[in-house]
Amino acid sequence: MKKIKIISFVLTVCFGTFSCDVLDVSPTSVITTTSFWKTQNDAEGALNGMYVNLRNVSGAIYTLGEQRSEVFEGGVYGSGRNDLFLNEISGDQPNHPDWSGFYTVVNAANLILKYAPAVQFKTDAAKNSILAQAYAMRAYTYFVMTRTWGDLIIRTEPTESSSAEVTIKERVPQAEVFRLIKDDLEKAITLFPDNNLPSGRFKWSKAAANALKADVFLWTGKKLNGGQADFTTALNAISEVEKADVSLLPNFSDLFEYVNKGNKETIMTIRYQDLDGAANNQFWLHWIIDSAIPANTDAATKALIQPVGGGQGLLVLTGLVRNQFTEDDTRKKGSFHEIFTYDQAGKATFYTTLAMKGRGLLTGGSRLFLSDIVLYRYADILLMKAELKNALGQDPSEDINKVRQRAYKTSYDKHIFVNGTKEANDEAILKERLFELVYEGKRWWDLVRFNKAFDLVPNLKSKKGQDNLLLFPIANTILSLEPKVKQNPGYK
Repeated sequence: MKKIKIISFVLTVCFGTFSCDVLDVSPTSVITTTSFWKTQNDAEGALNGMYVNLRNVSGAIYTLGEQRSEVFEGGVYGSGRNDLFLNEISGDQPNHPDWSGFYTVVNAANLILKYAPAVQFKTDAAKNSILAQAYAMRAYTYFVMTRTWGDLIIRTEPTESSSAEVTIKERVPQAEVFRLIKDDLEKAITLFPDNNLPSGRFKWSKAAANALKADVFLWTGKKLNGGQADFTTALNAISEVEKADVSLLPNFSDLFEYVNKGNKETIMTIRYQDLDGAANNQFWLHWIIDSAIPANTDAATKALIQPVGGGQGLLVLTGLVRNQFTEDDTRKKGSFHEIFTYDQAGKATFYTTLAMKGRGLLTGGSRLFLSDIVLYRYADILLMKAELKNALGQDPSEDINKVRQRAYKTSYDKHIFVNGTKEANDEAILKERLFELVYEGKRWWDLVRFNKAFDLVPNLKSKKGQDNLLLFPIANTILSLEPKVKQNPGYK
């Protein structure tokens, strides 16, 4: 009898609703397919398990999406991540993820897509929504993986056997991976019963699937020669996103406050919540323990960090990035706080930064880094829209200025964007995305999509032309398990 592993969360009373805001990561239990896939509650439990698996790779998404860019350097405790910052990564892979966790997410989606259609649901809309979420999840996961490693093993059936003919496969060309991604997205968008966003905005929805569709077609338009046809498709997808209940929050600094989870600007997030069994998310890496705060640090900074700083200060924003922010840009204080030390003459020396995005929750004298991980929000969509318009020869000013107006508030008149050449517009959009989305796991993908990684990442400038380095190496641990998979070019 075939067996599948389902996390015990699926048997809790929170089936499918998350009304209790719980994602319990308990030990697994083995349940037979014939006994489990019987009711709507079973399918909803499996769906919840799929989202737990997504949360388990949230740190990997963040690492892959930002840490090879020009954004970070080692912190006050040094860093075990210098291979990423220096772009000296290898198959030995001490600090960058392998793809095993992502294929776990894919497998969870595949289980739903295989077994949920035969389950008796209370309504067709409920069934279609679950299937749509599984298709969207599979599309998103493959999108992250193919941007990271290029060609991939495609698995569209759950792995329920250990036989070599099931488990050992070759990679297929990236173009084929994108065909699957786009097909899954069309199925998801068609199946979603309406354009409503779910409470908390941490499950896939029609709006979130369209945001992903825009991202995918923008990528293939630029990187896979999709050109104007793909740009137009992406722009149309954004029009569909804008029909949903999404809008910019008035104040940038409110976006990532713990009490503002699921706000109207967010479209798709990964949920973290107190008492739900989740470990601290990656923002923990951007803070320092209170004992490491210099004695002569200003009182305002000490007040900000107290009562307990938490974290371990492994990732600090580079001066290259910090110094591009102007003081009248509210995104500076809303994104990071600079800590300085002072000598006897009062001269300040930079010490470290704290991430103001993702500060988490203060409870019981401790800081818990349980802010949601935002995958898509409306400002990101507006800047994608500007990028697409520019690629199509249209004026991107309106969308850039919507983002700038919130950022600069009373100083906005000094920062109004005026349409220029395509090249100048792209440069402005890429910089705007840095200011708006720093810490959000987007920068590396932006640099690759704009073909600017070798121009803007200092340690890649001498390697310009070695485009194979834009992919990550495949971990040697994966190669040892996948005899038909070969290492990406340029890596040992």
